[in-house]
This record gives sequence, C-alpha cells and structure tokens, in this order.
Amino acid sequence: MLPILLKTLPFFALIGLGYWAGRTRFFTEEATAYLTKFVFYFALSAMIFRFAANLELAQVWDGRLVAAYLWGTAFVYGIATLVGFLRGLDVQTNAVEAQCAVIGNAGFLGLPMLALLFGPQAIGPVMLVLATDLIVFSSLIVILITVGRDGRMSRAIFKTIGIGLVKNPMIVAMALGLTWSGLQIPIPDPMNDFLSILGGAATPGALFAIGASLASKSAERIQIAGWLSFCKLVLHPAFVAFSAIFLFGVEPFGAAMIIACAAMPVAGNIYMLAQHYGVAPQRVSAAILVSTTLSVATLTAVIAWIS
Repeated sequence: MLPILLKTLPFFALIGLGYWAGRTRFFTEEATAYLTKFVFYFALSAMIFRFAANLELAQVWDGRLVAAYLWGTAFVYGIATLVGFLRGLDVQTNAVEAQCAVIGNAGFLGLPMLALLFGPQAIGPVMLVLATDLIVFSSLIVILITVGRDGRMSRAIFKTIGIGLVKNPMIVAMALGLTWSGLQIPIPDPMNDFLSILGGAATPGALFAIGASLASKSAERIQIAGWLSFCKLVLHPAFVAFSAIFLFGVEPFGAAMIIACAAMPVAGNIYMLAQHYGVAPQRVSAAILVSTTLSVATLTAVIAWIS
C-alpha cells in the first residue's frame, strides 16, 4: 500500500497545489476557467489523439469490457435513482445525483494518472470508459432533465445531444485518432513531437485545474455529498469489479483499468451541466469536493489492489 501511495501522492500533490493557488486567489476563477479550457481543448485532446493514432481499433475495442462497465455503472445508477425517489426527489434532481454516483473524472485525472502508472496500454480501456460515459450517460442526463421539465420527449433533445457530442474535443480526438490509425498513416516526426509536447501539458495542467476548481466549491449538504461519494468511490468500483471478474470474464488488465476508472472521484463536467440547467449545482459542488478529498485514500487503495 505504501509504495502505491508514494506513486499516487505526486498526482494529489498537484491537485493540492492547484487548490492552494485557487484558495489564495493566486489563481482566480477566470484563470482556472481558461486553464481548464486549454487542457480540455488542446493538451488532453493532443494526448488522446496521439495515443489513439498509435492504436489499432481491434486492440481498443473490447465488447466484454464495455458490457461489464455498463452493467456495473447502470446497477449503481439504479441504486442512486431508487434512493433519490424514496427521498422524494424530482426527476431532474435525481438525474443529477445519479450522474454524480457513477461518472468519475476519467478524463482529467484517470487518463493522465493511469497512463503514467500503467503505461500506454492503459489508454485503450480508459478511452472506452470515457466514450461510454460521454455517449451513454451524458446523453441520458440531458434526456431526463429535459423530459422532467417539459413532460415529453422531442426531436430537439437528440439534436442537442448530437451537437454536444460533436463539439466534445475528447470524442473528436478519439474519432480522429482511430481514423488516422485505421488508414495506417504514419505520424510525421515533427507532428509527433508537437503532439508529444502539447500532450505532455495535459497531466500537470489537468491536475492543477482540478485543484484550482475545487477552491471555488462548497461543502453544503454534506450528508448527501457523503452518500454520493460513497456510491462513487466504493459502490461503483465494487460493482464494476464484480461485473468484470465474475459476470463477463474481462481479461485481467482491462478489468483492472475499468475498476480504477470507476474509483475516480465525481467528474467536474457534471457541475457544468447542473449549473447550465439550474439543477442542484451546490449539491454537485459538494460531491466533487468531498469525493476528491476522500479519493486520496480510496483511489490509492483500489490502485494498490488492482496492481
């Protein structure tokens, strides 16, 4: 456990440094927003494209892995939804809470961390998790919030979802990288060096941005944040592990990577969605803050276990 803690500690130290910078106002909220935009649209996209362009689609795609992650995630999503309805939540708020219970920071934290800890072979499974989260569950929350408000489905919902996916740089980078790989076009050395340098900024930039953004989060509704953090940090990896190992027989390395992804703290993009739709943003804010703090211990334990 101690050797793994020493390996994961630098990642959390970068998050802590970002938190200090945001808390002391050395980094303002506006500066954090621009850093996040740089990482999201440029650095992380360059990293994803470079890795995807050097992978074969046959190496990336694993139907059992996707099925195992979907089953485990859907099960915990169902638990959070049921508990929410028993508490009398409306459809919109319940959708946001359920999203917090299962969608982790696989992009900004999982991808850089697991790539460095386990090598480039971790990229394929993590990209499948990212694609599943973005395509399935990010679409689901938009549908539920819109239906909860309007009381009906409309074509406009699917147009909104489609535009959102096309505009998401991580999805675009994955698609372009895998297309490049499928066409078997070699990456020229200058282009590879450019992507390597730009992608190298993803890890420190993303972790620093996570910490700086946490400085503006509040820990209101601490009991709810605690419950959602328990779902995300304990139930989610536990059910994904059960699904991967016992139900679908995912090969060990792939199973380890999706379990690690499931153990990531609540994703920051849920806060952006909650704020955009005006549905329980403070609740999401607290869940992100609490889950990220607790993940120093829980995520380290999970990585020690899968190692």
